[in-house]
Amino acid sequence: MTLIAVLAGDGIGPEVTAEARRILEAVRPGLDYQEAPVGGAGYLASGHPLPEATLDLAKRSDAVLFGAIGDPRFEKLERALRPEAALLSLRSELGLFANIRPATIFPALASESTLKPEVVDGLDIVIVRELTGDVYFGEKGQRTNAAGLREGHDLMRYDESEIRRIATVGFEMAKRRKGKLCSVDKANVLETSQVWRDVVTSMAADYPDVTLTHMYVDNAAMQMVRAPTQFDVIVTGNLFGDILSDQASMCAGSIGMLPSASLRAWSGDTGMYEPIHGSAPDIAGQGKANPCAAILSAAMLVRHSLDDEASAQRIEAAVAAALDTGARTADLGGNLSTREMGDVVMRALV
Repeated sequence: MTLIAVLAGDGIGPEVTAEARRILEAVRPGLDYQEAPVGGAGYLASGHPLPEATLDLAKRSDAVLFGAIGDPRFEKLERALRPEAALLSLRSELGLFANIRPATIFPALASESTLKPEVVDGLDIVIVRELTGDVYFGEKGQRTNAAGLREGHDLMRYDESEIRRIATVGFEMAKRRKGKLCSVDKANVLETSQVWRDVVTSMAADYPDVTLTHMYVDNAAMQMVRAPTQFDVIVTGNLFGDILSDQASMCAGSIGMLPSASLRAWSGDTGMYEPIHGSAPDIAGQGKANPCAAILSAAMLVRHSLDDEASAQRIEAAVAAALDTGARTADLGGNLSTREMGDVVMRALV
């Protein structure tokens, strides 16, 4: 039986994950779900944000449905014991090097974007972010320099193989879409980015149907708000991808609408699926969170890990239909609760 690990996490994670699971159970009955604590919940359960039993479940599963992590109660713990450490460890332990973050404007939400409707009309971007390298995983530390001042350092690094495998995902994604791939780096000042650009450029000949362009990250950030529809697929490193994908969420209307998939293979393999929003502890337990990003993450789960495109499209169509009825949670200016929004999406399933 297909096993889905449900790691709801902290804050609003359990609330939105519950709605995503409801939708999954409706479109794909018969899946086996097992829950386990992670993040702050994991620390409370076992003294570590990623308990051994949780990691074992994730490794045994066919897919991981993830909620959110982060809890201000644990901010003073050493970094390795903070809730966020669990997410980095899961990505590394599962080999999830490719993060896929689509940013699509639902027509019903065009007015919710911080940009003018005519600027975001037709927005349909996929950001392919490398997930297990860069400054997040490089050597880091703090020291006292020669002047007696406290100093922090983080090493940004990529080797050619790491760049090649994430660029392959970007090229393959672009080939299946509009045939445009923009590689984002900072090659004018960073040696890491120069290697990145050299490797990506060398691969272009293998993809004659894909038009490759390069853009510095500062320009990409500007273009994202000036003319976001110029982009099709963006491939970039961990740090730049983290920033640009959150920026893209506001182009689409709300961070509560954007799903993500963390993969180690294009399809048919274990992946981790999560909304890109955080744990929002200020509204946790109040039923105010938007579950749509979690529900759309479930759509990505059936598409990539279960190789079921029809069910993925069915879920996505239900979210669009729900929004077309005017259903809105508080982040979108409405008054529906998390559960009520899930109810509307459930009724829209066809």
